[in-house]
Amino acid sequence: MSDVSLNYGQDAGHASHVTGAITGPIRGTQPECDIHDGDVGDYIQLLKPRVMSLVVFTSFVGLMAAPGSIHPFLGFVAVLAIAVGAGASGALNMWYDADIDGQMQRTAARPIPRGRVSPQEALALGAVLSAFSILVLGLATNWLAGGLLALTIGFYLFVYTMWLKRRTPQNIVIGGAAGSFPPMIGWAAVTGTVSLESVMLFGLIFLWTPPHFWALSLYRCRDYERVGVPMLPVVAGPDSTRTHILIYSLILVTFSVLPAFIGLGGVGYLAASVAAGAYFLKLAVDVYRHRVGNDADKRAKSLFLYSIFYLFFLFLVLLVEAMIPGAFVATGLELKV
Repeated sequence: MSDVSLNYGQDAGHASHVTGAITGPIRGTQPECDIHDGDVGDYIQLLKPRVMSLVVFTSFVGLMAAPGSIHPFLGFVAVLAIAVGAGASGALNMWYDADIDGQMQRTAARPIPRGRVSPQEALALGAVLSAFSILVLGLATNWLAGGLLALTIGFYLFVYTMWLKRRTPQNIVIGGAAGSFPPMIGWAAVTGTVSLESVMLFGLIFLWTPPHFWALSLYRCRDYERVGVPMLPVVAGPDSTRTHILIYSLILVTFSVLPAFIGLGGVGYLAASVAAGAYFLKLAVDVYRHRVGNDADKRAKSLFLYSIFYLFFLFLVLLVEAMIPGAFVATGLELKV
């Protein structure tokens, strides 16, 4: 990723200038290249494998942390179906955003802008995989899990991609719900229910999403501005974004300790969440304090990269505690059985 220097001056003036300037590309504009000789790797890229890795891991944690049991093969099928559903969402997102992806440095190398895959092929792939993953998950486990997966795919495509992304700087705040469902789906695949614990797992990812993506948008601001996507730094300015990052980081870190007090996490999770959260806040404060030039970009990148580790780490600790018999819970030092 290349450095993008942020040196905007006053937020209010910047917001006024940008609000009047945003027009963006016309929806439906096709990439100039029309080759369509994509190979297997191009179709895999449509599924956003890096995003899928987070989905696979968090859904697996939800499945393993849930009370009750599931046959290992059915558990594998459930996680695979959730991953395929996430990949389908990625393909549908790339289909709809084909008109802007080629104009953004971060997404210009995707298969559709490079002419390796046509938007119609991406749409077909996403639609088929969506139906397949929902059907498989519902038949293999239960229809609550299948319905939640359908809700996730629909929310990501219709609510986030088509509605929120190009209309409001709150796109990430609300749209982040789509990426928060996987552990809840994994939990439902085992229990057939939605409980406080699964809502807590949902909440962790939901509150993590805004500071994670706002940190990215700080040093990719010109990318979003170029295509008219109203990310918070584009509309409200970088200083306001830094304030939002700090506020949401405080909320996230406070919320992250709560699983230890409902029996979802143990004393190990409590200690891990406090330590990891303290460093998260330290990086958020650094982003808030350093506002000019390459140093500002470096602070934003550091928070963005650490935030990925942070979420994986918290879920990893929850997974370890769920898999180790006799782990202690924080609230009463009772044995988890």
